[in-house]
Amino acid sequence: MIQDNIKELVRYGLATGLVEPEDAVYTANRLLEIFGLDEIEGEIPVSAEGCREEELVDRLEGILKEMLDYAAQKGLLENDSVVYRDLFDTKIMSVLVARPSEIIRRFREEYAKSPEAATEYFYKFSQDTDYIRRYRVSRDQKWVAHTKYGDLDITINLSKPEKDPKAIAAARNAKQSAYPKCQLCMENEGYAGRVNHPARGNHRIIPITINGGRWGFQYSPYVYYNEHCIVFNANHIPMKIEHDTFVKLFDFVKLFPHYMLGSNADLPIVGGSILSHDHFQGGHYEFPMAKAEVERRFTVKGFEDVQAGVVCWPMSVIRLSGPDSDKLIALADVILEKWRGYTDEESFVFAETDGEPHNTITPIARKRGENFELDLVLRNNITTQEHPLGVYHPHAKLHHIKKENIGLIEVMGLAVLPSRLDGEMAALEKAILEGADLRQDETLRKHADWVEEFLPKYETVNAQTIHEIIRTEIGQVFMEVLEDAGVYKRTAEGQEGFDRFLAALNP
Repeated sequence: MIQDNIKELVRYGLATGLVEPEDAVYTANRLLEIFGLDEIEGEIPVSAEGCREEELVDRLEGILKEMLDYAAQKGLLENDSVVYRDLFDTKIMSVLVARPSEIIRRFREEYAKSPEAATEYFYKFSQDTDYIRRYRVSRDQKWVAHTKYGDLDITINLSKPEKDPKAIAAARNAKQSAYPKCQLCMENEGYAGRVNHPARGNHRIIPITINGGRWGFQYSPYVYYNEHCIVFNANHIPMKIEHDTFVKLFDFVKLFPHYMLGSNADLPIVGGSILSHDHFQGGHYEFPMAKAEVERRFTVKGFEDVQAGVVCWPMSVIRLSGPDSDKLIALADVILEKWRGYTDEESFVFAETDGEPHNTITPIARKRGENFELDLVLRNNITTQEHPLGVYHPHAKLHHIKKENIGLIEVMGLAVLPSRLDGEMAALEKAILEGADLRQDETLRKHADWVEEFLPKYETVNAQTIHEIIRTEIGQVFMEVLEDAGVYKRTAEGQEGFDRFLAALNP
């Protein structure tokens, strides 16, 4: 079967354009080498004639599984578990992938046609190489939740495989390496990987210049939304929200006007998972927050030609809009500087305590028609005894659904919920229908208060309705998560506090 798998993978490469006909024999021989084989039986395909690309794409997971099973049987895998299988199948797929210079050349050819053509090419390429594993991403649960702020996007992420205990132990005992320094470094391109660092042999990066500096453009392997891209500094330097951040965001949006781009905040709790490497996230997607309307406008002296307003959103969002990005950046500088040093005890906003800064911003840039837009989300990471994980962080009663930090993607209205919820919600549906005592179940007891709170709202709870009920209520929890993360609450008192800050912009 391995002989058939090799030929079918070559055919896949030909059909997707990863392999040119002239490279078919070379590719087959490289695959023979990986599996320790000396010859191939039958003819090596040199064209994909008679094959439908869609069918081969659908078959890729099966082809790789059979190859990995063979590798495990022959002792080519250190351990037959998902971590080692991922390392090995990336090595297999890397044989089909051209050198970086060729991919960059092709990207630039497509960009000469249009920015859309370039990103369309690179996104398909990143999927065809199996860097983005389509078959895993398709398993993510996704739905839309209707709330008073508009529709929110909900996902339960299932595309990140769970590490098995043997791999976890191996990673703990493995020699610690500082190469690459993190998963966002340029040095990941083509890296074979190890048990404690993912393989990136099938990964390619497009170099771009923003704010006069060297940056990389790539896609996230987990694509939480359409064309989910990552733009990262070529140097391993920490995240920092400053004037240059706004310049970089707009430089990128000018290069790719059909994409939005945003930055995580630069402080713990309210920041992203990787604060040690300067990077942004964007994509070809309209987030719920981008659809939210401005509910009241304000003017800052000296910037009368910039449209500024407060967005109707559970978090505290200022939206700037206008045709001149430089003016938006200049006003963003004023707002950032004022917010960094702003304290309002009545609203429980403290710029710092004991020398530790608390105020920062999550910025998002986009192009809308002839205008540029910049959303500035006010963040604060102060903690208290009552809220040790953060006052403006999901509160304890919501941790059964979402305990993790609220980063850029969630701020914009897309919930990335932990994979554990997939099994827990299925078990919860069954338990509710059976009338089980949730408090007697070690896994489900954390959901008991929540269920007791929402279940009386529904007249009809049966096998036909329970799944949608659970999804609806998860959406309401995520809405509350965002409200908790908002510095100024959506109450009269909270909005009065917001207005005091806005007034402080006009001393």
